[in-house]
Amino acid sequence: MPEPERTLLIRDADLVCTMDDARHEWRRASVLIRGNAIEAVGPAADLPPHADDVIDARGHVVLPGLVNTHHHMSQSLTRAIPAAQDAELFGWLKTLYPIWAGLTPEMVKVSTQVAMAELLLSGCTTSSDHLYLYPNGVRLDDSIEAAHAIGMRFHAARGSMSVGESAGGLPPDALVERESAILADTQRLIETYDDRQRHSMLRVVAAPCSPFSVSRDLMRESAALSRALGTRMHTHLAENDRDVAYSREKFNMTPAEYAESLGWVGHDVWHAHCVKLDPTGIGRFAATMTGVAHCPCSNMRLASGIAPVRRMLDAGVPVGLGVDGSASNDGAHLLGEARMAMLLARVGRSLDGPAAGPDGRPLYGCDAGPREMTARDMLAVATRGGAQVLGREDIGHLSPGMAADLAIFDIGTLAFAGGAVHDPVAALLFCAPASAAHTVVNGRIVVREGQLTTLDLGPLVERHNRLARELADVP
Repeated sequence: MPEPERTLLIRDADLVCTMDDARHEWRRASVLIRGNAIEAVGPAADLPPHADDVIDARGHVVLPGLVNTHHHMSQSLTRAIPAAQDAELFGWLKTLYPIWAGLTPEMVKVSTQVAMAELLLSGCTTSSDHLYLYPNGVRLDDSIEAAHAIGMRFHAARGSMSVGESAGGLPPDALVERESAILADTQRLIETYDDRQRHSMLRVVAAPCSPFSVSRDLMRESAALSRALGTRMHTHLAENDRDVAYSREKFNMTPAEYAESLGWVGHDVWHAHCVKLDPTGIGRFAATMTGVAHCPCSNMRLASGIAPVRRMLDAGVPVGLGVDGSASNDGAHLLGEARMAMLLARVGRSLDGPAAGPDGRPLYGCDAGPREMTARDMLAVATRGGAQVLGREDIGHLSPGMAADLAIFDIGTLAFAGGAVHDPVAALLFCAPASAAHTVVNGRIVVREGQLTTLDLGPLVERHNRLARELADVP
């Protein structure tokens, strides 16, 4: 007889914010986990008081694990590089490409674990990573190995660049790959690792990098390959004004028109940034259920602008959050990213005023423009929205049968004094971003009492700093 699955009880939380279809918020509540799935959620008095393992959640708020839909984890090695601190996107990339050319498999593994440790400690349980540079024997397998060791649910995006400077692209010729090799390796990775089962810990994504670094043929063929193998597709789009200008000059199209012409719209596609997505593009994305990864801190860091997220949501575009690369955000705190997204949407609303259509009338039926972005709106984007963007129906909210991914925050700390007593859920975003007290991924406690349980963080950070110096040739 097989051994019974172990149980984990999150007991007596001050509040469990389920983000389920009814948006239940249970006071004095518990969550019972059996194996890797949630068995029950509700008032503590209605659930068993004991389990194989128990987390005492008195004084805590429980959320669904946060979902990160866009990252470049290897960039954690090049945070705050002086020459790139004040550059916009294209200048920033051209400064860092030569440094990233020195990446090694060890650097990718270590930087991936550093980035994932940050995410797990911020309550993030699922993350995508877009690795598009493969010098010196680097393979996406290196990231996959690192994710398995640390215990994060992972969507590994096989990025690529195929159009170098000599062909009118942005990256150096030495960093681009042959398109036949890109497609062959993408197919190998999907066939080797992509797990389509419910509650899977690993999925693989086809992800040519951007309009200014890959050809139209590669975009079309990647889409065909992805759909033939039943996986998803990811790229960058409409990140800043120069990105839009490149699309107009090279393709005589807006970024959204370019994407649609190549088959890069649909429920199986998501694009990073979309800061400059125009109203027509928003409409097409909504009609085709094309997703967007919103990366507010990176968009501010690189002076790209303010993405029209409220307009996207109101139109029906699936939107998730992304911390983006650790050299264009310099941090990977997803709860902090949600806070920034909420606040930035309010700034954008005040700057942009009412949205007018071709006839001059407001698009949203009133002169005030789109409605305010609330804390719960943004928590929904950070959980359910991210799950939808990644094509997951088994994560993003706390309900029986869902994957046992939870983030648990202590609201008795100084940062929440006077806030959590009024609205503990909203306080998570209005007050200073907190680290998770506990993080559970697939039923496994990977952060307990604020400490990572799967890896020894001290030696990892020391090794990471040594490699960062080596990569940037710093004594």
